[in-house]
Amino acid sequence: MRLTTLKISALSTLIVTSIVLSAGIAIAQPSKNASYIGAGIAVGVTDDGRGNDAVFGANVQGRYAIPTQPVSIRGAVLFGGDAIAIVPNVTYDVPIAKDTNIYIGAGYSFVTNENRNSPLGNKDAAVVTLGAESEVHKNIVVYGDAKWAIDAYENTSADAVSIQAGVGYRF
Repeated sequence: MRLTTLKISALSTLIVTSIVLSAGIAIAQPSKNASYIGAGIAVGVTDDGRGNDAVFGANVQGRYAIPTQPVSIRGAVLFGGDAIAIVPNVTYDVPIAKDTNIYIGAGYSFVTNENRNSPLGNKDAAVVTLGAESEVHKNIVVYGDAKWAIDAYENTSADAVSIQAGVGYRF
């Protein structure tokens, strides 16, 4: 299962990067330090190999940009299945175009009902996040990311991957 999860994570990275680059974005310019809150979809694309199927749901995500630093504090709540995953994390943000960042970070997933499915597994786990965000209109941000939870299922060492996309309001 780990090899499959790594392949999915790598594919997600390529997809997010391709979308951002194919949108006609030119040479990287400084992006705004935009804090935002948003909502969208969440899709758990893995299962534990024991019949706990992948989960489709929703997300609420936010970013607090630390002024003058390339670091942000982020949080996500992933709904779907029989549990909710709450995922705080810290990311390193890299501007790749005007008002557009890619980010990578680490955090932890807290599952509200252990041994019940959420988009990011069924138990608490360490999480690696990779994503992109762009302010597409005044105060409107679109974002997408993949979260990889390590050893995220009870009674197995399987990892979980969830892909999120949404629209946020910048404040």
